[in-house]
Amino acid sequence: MRRYPLPLGFVFRSRTKDEKAPASAPVTDSKLPRDPQAPKGRPTPKRSEAQGPRRGVTTTPMSRKEAAKRQREARRVALQKQREAMDSGDERYLPVRDKGRVRKFARDYVDSRRVVAEWFLPAAVVILVLSMMRVGALQSVALLCWLLLIVLIAGDSLRLAFGLRKELNTRFPDDRHKGAVAYALMRTLQMRRLRLPKPQVKRGERP
Repeated sequence: MRRYPLPLGFVFRSRTKDEKAPASAPVTDSKLPRDPQAPKGRPTPKRSEAQGPRRGVTTTPMSRKEAAKRQREARRVALQKQREAMDSGDERYLPVRDKGRVRKFARDYVDSRRVVAEWFLPAAVVILVLSMMRVGALQSVALLCWLLLIVLIAGDSLRLAFGLRKELNTRFPDDRHKGAVAYALMRTLQMRRLRLPKPQVKRGERP
């Protein structure tokens, strides 16, 4: 077969500038918003490395002994604040039975008056001593004193109960008054200096 010679210029010709120039890198704009699905430019951390900082932040579980100790400490602090509130009348730390403006008014209503019932315990002790003596006259006197004390306490308590109920209906018509009168009557049975919470008003002072 007859072969046609290739032109040497085609094989050994010099490349043009366009062929010698490397492919230009893609133009990127750093100001454009990054696709959240696009890679972040750094390798994804391992699971153990990612959870490492989190484990340092989480608190270690307490044992039963430590939990019981904390509960005892919290109970001690609460009781301490409650005792201080009994002296100062701070509503925040008073027991539930003493909280509320209705109960506070009932306490002040009792503390601002002289009531017969607060002398019940001292009088009962004297009457008991007289009744134990083997003297007929003294035992009769003790019985009469006992009856007189009961009548005086009953009459004074009824007067106080009606007056307190009237004041509560006037001052706190929208509040619940259940148990407030009985609460006040139980307070009258205690001597003034032994009452808890301690009195916050003086005798004769209007609550």
